[in-house]
Amino acid sequence: MKKILFLLTASVAIISCSKVKDGEYLITGTATGIENGKTIILQGQDPTTKMAVSLDTVKVENGKFEIKGKVTEPAFHTLILQGANGPIPFILETGEIAITIDKDSIHKSKVSGTYNNDEYVKFNEDLTKTQKSLVDFQKKNTQKMQQAQQAQDTATINGLMKQYMTLQTEVQANSKKKYLAYAETHPKAYISALIIQSMVSDPSADIKKTESLYNALDESVKNTAPGKEIKTKLGQAKLPAVGASAAPVGSPN
Repeated sequence: MKKILFLLTASVAIISCSKVKDGEYLITGTATGIENGKTIILQGQDPTTKMAVSLDTVKVENGKFEIKGKVTEPAFHTLILQGANGPIPFILETGEIAITIDKDSIHKSKVSGTYNNDEYVKFNEDLTKTQKSLVDFQKKNTQKMQQAQQAQDTATINGLMKQYMTLQTEVQANSKKKYLAYAETHPKAYISALIIQSMVSDPSADIKKTESLYNALDESVKNTAPGKEIKTKLGQAKLPAVGASAAPVGSPN
């Protein structure tokens, strides 16, 4: 009994120690080796113009930085480090988000701490494995292609291009399967909404499959901006085509 009470007390203590309330976010950043005073910008997207907008600006102090604010729903944002050669993408959502900046290779920066960011990292790692065969092919054959181009060896050039295109088709097919599998098995993930959003905009996608995936989404995901757009587009897809004549009332099907 004492053990149970201890566990319950410990759980309450952990919950009460959270630095954010529902609807708030806290980005705790580690910027080792980055000099004091360097600017970090939190950048989002204007929902109307779709243009990038700066939401907050902080300075690095002793290798650390913090950004705190309120958020209504998950959405992709970026951190921009002054002088860095690229942005750090992540999903801004309720909770404590930890970002460790790699100043030498900004794309290797680490994001963790919330469900959707942890899922985003795993999803990207899985996709990278799927696309590895393409990267390996390019590394292996870059010099061979350059030599063939210099020698105007058309047969070799065409052969390499054909192999690459075949491999690319296979990778794209495998990636598509992974997208579908992810959306099917992660109804609470923001990424699932983005996958289904791309499907509903693809004329070649199976509309019934798209609708089935959308219906299986958690309500919290349906209520995001992509979720609402999917619902609208699915409704539009069910409307009769412009110019199509409606069957007379009472006519046989």
